[in-house]
Amino acid sequence: MADIQPRYEFRAFAQDFGMVETKMRRLAKCEQIRESSEIYIVSAANSENNTKIRDGKMDIKVFVEKREGLEQWNPRMKGEFPMKTEVLRREVFPAFGVPEPDFRQEAYSLSAYLDEIIFPHPRLTAVDVFKLRFAFTVNGCIVETAQLLINGAAIRTVAVEHTDIGAILKAKEMLGLQEYENVNYLRAIKRIIGLERLPA
Repeated sequence: MADIQPRYEFRAFAQDFGMVETKMRRLAKCEQIRESSEIYIVSAANSENNTKIRDGKMDIKVFVEKREGLEQWNPRMKGEFPMKTEVLRREVFPAFGVPEPDFRQEAYSLSAYLDEIIFPHPRLTAVDVFKLRFAFTVNGCIVETAQLLINGAAIRTVAVEHTDIGAILKAKEMLGLQEYENVNYLRAIKRIIGLERLPA
């Protein structure tokens, strides 16, 4: 099987994207609508590993590089709950960059992991994220707009993804996204919950 090439991504957050979403719907039809409730585990000590839990499964992506204002992320690990403590020690906690807690079980259910490991940890925060996502294709790129609730705070996001940087840059131009800052989910969540300062 051929290796899966990680995509580059541009993502922006705003209360209202105005003409960006209007252009998106003029250029393409909505191909898919998806709804999900996720939990992001945010570390005060690390911004290069994006950890989220959805449908009882943990997904960690690691930052690879930044090129022409775009970010590339690559899967680091995937796992399901209940999760063995040896996996938490070997795969999960090194991604957080914080001291390892006192594990007292051989395996943890999702609720035990959150209640006994994450919530008591002074440098980790569990953040609830609800997503209502609308998918499009613009200039061959995966494009989405989404309505979000991040710990109850309402905000919107628009993203453009592809393995071809040139295709993303062209799609950004077509959508009118040139003036928006590229902000990944991890950074946006940290800004909303106060772990990172807003840009001046």
